[in-house]
Amino acid sequence: MSPRTPHAASQSAARAQPRRRLSVDERREQLIAVALDLFSARPPEEVSIDDIAAAAGASRPLVYHYFPGKQAIYEESLRRAGQELAGRFEEPHTGPLSERLARVMDRYLGFVAGHGPGFAALLRGGSVAASPGTNAVIDEVRRAAQDQILAHLALPDPSPGLRLTVRTWIANAEISSLAWLADRQQPPRAQVRQRLVQDFVAALVVTAAREPALAAALPGFLAAEHPGSPTGALVRDLGGLLAVPGLPEALGALMAPDPEQAGT
Repeated sequence: MSPRTPHAASQSAARAQPRRRLSVDERREQLIAVALDLFSARPPEEVSIDDIAAAAGASRPLVYHYFPGKQAIYEESLRRAGQELAGRFEEPHTGPLSERLARVMDRYLGFVAGHGPGFAALLRGGSVAASPGTNAVIDEVRRAAQDQILAHLALPDPSPGLRLTVRTWIANAEISSLAWLADRQQPPRAQVRQRLVQDFVAALVVTAAREPALAAALPGFLAAEHPGSPTGALVRDLGGLLAVPGLPEALGALMAPDPEQAGT
């Protein structure tokens, strides 16, 4: 008989060691983590309790011991994912605003890429696993995102109009992310991130035209930017439009006083 190799001996010793029994909390956390991985890779309706049990190395009755059904473990997994996603909107309040948002959106798109099918099913609302509980999770993420963005603007009393602008931009980010997933993450992530940030800057400028308090703060935001920031690139792109034949004249005509308003 040939002598056993050190590798074979170590494998045998590992098999001989008793597997550590997980505590109640550890087992529950393990099931949630495994379920979240499965729900991230496939739509929730394609994941069964048996799939979760097999991935966790547990029995079907054990899963039911911790959760009454798939919906319960789905909602808890989603709650954990929501906490992670909300945390990705946290960013130090230093540096140009558009660069802060670029870092936030890069983390956001990274989350989207890593949770594709589950993220799409959740936001589309068409999943058979959708419920008031799942809707509450995504609403909480949206509120956290809105609060973080408004905090970066640092206005003492954000107007309803500004809040609407931020909420609309968050919805735009969700819709853009779904389209990006549907197009197999094309165009590249950096392009999607740049566009989303520039969309926010453009929306902020448009809102400032109607909001005196925001207009007063806008010079400070722009003064902190630089040519290499997303805002700098946006200004160059917009400035380049002035070279389009006839466009400066058309814009100048639109800036003339409105005769109807002048007569009132």
